[in-house]
Amino acid sequence: MVETEKTPEKKTVNIRMTETFLADVDAAWRELGYNSRSEFVRDTLRDAVKHPEFDRADLKAMLAGEVEIQQGRTHTAESVREDLTPEE
Repeated sequence: MVETEKTPEKKTVNIRMTETFLADVDAAWRELGYNSRSEFVRDTLRDAVKHPEFDRADLKAMLAGEVEIQQGRTHTAESVREDLTPEE
């Protein structure tokens, strides 16, 4: 007989936030394709716990980079080399 792993019991946690912030959270989880607010909050908290080396500034910089990519504002490695190579 094969034993299957049991799913850990989940606990409910209540948090308070402004209606405006809650609206932002709801917009984010829907836009990102999550099935629920709870799933989004769990993933966000899990990322914060597993990757404490990322601070808010790092995450903002990564987001800004993603926006640049989505808007097609990227550079090739060759164009960067040309821009950074000192003229002789």
